[in-house]
Amino acid sequence: MIVHPALTAVTSLPRLPAAPPDIPYAGDGQLVAACILGILAVVLLITLGKVHPFLSLMLGSAVLGAVATMPPGDIVASFLDGFGSTSGSVGVLIALGAMIGKLLEDSGGANRIVSTMVGSVGPGRLPWVMALIAAILGLPLFFEVGVVLLVPVILLVARRTGLSLMKLGIPALAGLSVLHGLVPPHPGPLTAIGLLNADLGRTLLYGIIIAIPTVVVAGPVLAHYVDRWVPKFVDADSRVLVPVGSGGSGADGASRAQAAERGGANRGGRGGVGVPDGPAPGNEGATPSDRGRGGAVAGFDDLEAPLDPGRRRVSFAAAIVGITLPVVLMLIDAIAKLLVTDKKSGVRTVIDFFGTPTVALLIAVLFCYIVLGLGSGMKKDQVSASVGASLPPIAAIILIVAAGGGFKQTLIDAGVGNVIKDWATGVNISVLLLGWLVAVLIRLGTGSATVATITAAGIVGPLAATLTTSHLALLVLAIGCGSLFFSHVNDAGFWLVKEYFGLTVGETIKSWSVMETVISVFGFALVMLLSLVV
Repeated sequence: MIVHPALTAVTSLPRLPAAPPDIPYAGDGQLVAACILGILAVVLLITLGKVHPFLSLMLGSAVLGAVATMPPGDIVASFLDGFGSTSGSVGVLIALGAMIGKLLEDSGGANRIVSTMVGSVGPGRLPWVMALIAAILGLPLFFEVGVVLLVPVILLVARRTGLSLMKLGIPALAGLSVLHGLVPPHPGPLTAIGLLNADLGRTLLYGIIIAIPTVVVAGPVLAHYVDRWVPKFVDADSRVLVPVGSGGSGADGASRAQAAERGGANRGGRGGVGVPDGPAPGNEGATPSDRGRGGAVAGFDDLEAPLDPGRRRVSFAAAIVGITLPVVLMLIDAIAKLLVTDKKSGVRTVIDFFGTPTVALLIAVLFCYIVLGLGSGMKKDQVSASVGASLPPIAAIILIVAAGGGFKQTLIDAGVGNVIKDWATGVNISVLLLGWLVAVLIRLGTGSATVATITAAGIVGPLAATLTTSHLALLVLAIGCGSLFFSHVNDAGFWLVKEYFGLTVGETIKSWSVMETVISVFGFALVMLLSLVV
């Protein structure tokens, strides 16, 4: 009998294990060493070897399995098992979320939200509005995209109002970072939910409850103090960032008053690419201090790019609905699960269907496709191209997340999970605290929030069976908080913020790194408080 080569290739793939072996591959001490060396391999490959996290996680899995004396075939099978299950549960959601973000950006919906909200309040409330804008845009947009979108707005608003850069920048960064680390459908929380088999709706509900006060504390409140540590203003003349010391001297020897005076005298000059010239209409002749006392900041319609022929501006309401629709559907499902205990109820069945993450995100994509894309005057091929353009940038993210699932499965199949479970039970340490601490350590070592989330979820995963549904959701959030701890020089986000805001390394640590640490610690404190009542 002749067998087709393709069938031969399929049947030659490693057989996926149904469950971890009953008898560990090695003793407890050796398994712990395997775990430590596997994680260390990932850290060193990423930080010193500059190896891509996808390959680093694959090689780390190999090191872990080899030290644990797993047969090579079992190592490969475990990795592929975890890789496939994670990419299947998380990859579709990440892709749909990216489509929503891209349609929001290309249709002008994101700019419509910014211009409407910024132009509706006085300068004194702008830090709070920037935090709110960042939190709203942070639902569908990845952190890096949000930074790229908001930095020009922050510079423009700082220039026109005379407010310091940190008073506007820190709230915006806090809103983006908190949503990115704690609230689905971002990759970090989605991955942890998938690896721990947590309930997405309940995690989303608790995540929003924790995110709101965390954004307030790490955003507008912290910005008041960061402004003292890193006093930085935008020079309206040249868009150069002018640091102002305690004595009022900037890097160029100009005082804050001189910088403001120079800005007022040179309003007609070019303010840099992407920053319109001149004061906001209605604010002509006003000094920064005058504008800071109150009154709406008018004239921010120029935040929206000029329309091409045939294009229309989307409405503020449509843009908000496009962003919040999947979150609302999943929240309704989470609340229904708490209130309607009969799973066979017709109402519960319908709500469960529309609240399923894949369905909720797909509905939101279709809404954005029709209302934001076609509704803004984009042609069908342009909308299709926008959706297609959202996928290449997330390919690396999906591969990293899936490889992290493979690393996690290798760790569990080797028997490391049971060792950690027995140890945690013996010392009576809180699972939430353990998850946060592991994520903190991996974050400090690799600089990657995603790698920290994946690794921590894999290590504490065997303890998940001891938790209630609510506490399992809180474990996801505890790990998310730990993954944001003290971003420093090994984190790409650190350099992104440094360059976009024109900061020194020291200034970035005193602003961005401190903000990330406050988010991590304060957010985790709220997780622990919430665990006492749910």
